[in-house]
Amino acid sequence: MSDINTDSEILPLELVDKAIGSQVRILLINDREFEGTLVGFDEFVNVILSDVTETGPEGTIHRDEMLLTGTTIAMFVTV
Repeated sequence: MSDINTDSEILPLELVDKAIGSQVRILLINDREFEGTLVGFDEFVNVILSDVTETGPEGTIHRDEMLLTGTTIAMFVTV
């Protein structure tokens, strides 16, 4: 595999970067689900969401902002 990024090759963090400002849905390994606007992330895919709706065993909860740890993320989807 080449270290050079060609036009047909997109790295995972590039896809996450393109999603900043977009609505995303994140499923964690413990079956909790979060939907909100992606504000930022780091190289470990720790993500910051705003205007977040959390769905879990306790029901639905709204939060203004939230930080999710990358090691707990099972799936990341743009909505």
